[in-house]
Amino acid sequence: MQGKLYLCATPIGNLEDITLRVLRVLKEADLIAAEDTRNSIKLLNHFDIHTPLTSYHEYNKIEKAFQLVEKMRQGQNVALVTDAGTPGISDPGEELVRICRESGIEVTSLPGACACVTALSLSALPTRRFAFEAFLPREKKERAFILSSLKQETRTIVLYEAPHRLTKTLAELLDALGDRSLAVCRELTKKYETVFSTTLSGALSYYQEHEPKGEFVLVVEGKSMGQIEEESRRSWENMPLEEHMAYYESQGIPRKEAMKRVASDRGMRKREVYALLLEDDS
Repeated sequence: MQGKLYLCATPIGNLEDITLRVLRVLKEADLIAAEDTRNSIKLLNHFDIHTPLTSYHEYNKIEKAFQLVEKMRQGQNVALVTDAGTPGISDPGEELVRICRESGIEVTSLPGACACVTALSLSALPTRRFAFEAFLPREKKERAFILSSLKQETRTIVLYEAPHRLTKTLAELLDALGDRSLAVCRELTKKYETVFSTTLSGALSYYQEHEPKGEFVLVVEGKSMGQIEEESRRSWENMPLEEHMAYYESQGIPRKEAMKRVASDRGMRKREVYALLLEDDS
């Protein structure tokens, strides 16, 4: 029989957050694949787990994935762990999962800690819809593209950031999105956990004066529908009234209905649009 891949969520800080199921699987697996064996060995030693350990990281994720698949074809069960949190979320584990699926290897996930969800639940910002961006790309053009795409994002935005890049990222977010509400979540589940409710400009000012320390999750307010409607209204108001009418009439929309839509776009009454059009015709 073939083996199976187990995605084992590990604590993001507090070791008590590991689940009993994860502990059992880590003990029973034939092999543990770890993003950083130096970090993982500390966790395994703490829980007295002596399962063989192998490295699986960004720089060997494809070649090593096929090696692990071959072991699972031979009947071995492999447990995958990341440095902290859930494997496959913003880490090379997603490649192993893909290759296992393509190779017909069964994959199952053992849920547990995840910094994204933990920060979101603590943020006091809307949680029904959110956009997870993890770490922004390092490459300049790709980074600019992502920031630009977030300008109209109405969902709450969740990002990860390292302390040495925090002020740069806050400045770029402020420039791209304008000032928005923000929850700065730091050292989640650890002794010095903090959740700092502020704005992008407030956080930037604070961390320009105080050295950032620890790992950060930024939870940013999405753009409100009111803001989007206001921006749309301003763009229409900059267009001549007749040109605005022509925009709808060119689509075969009757003049009365076009006037109704123009009035809605501009936040006006239909009769006000009609009166202005009469003035222009006179």
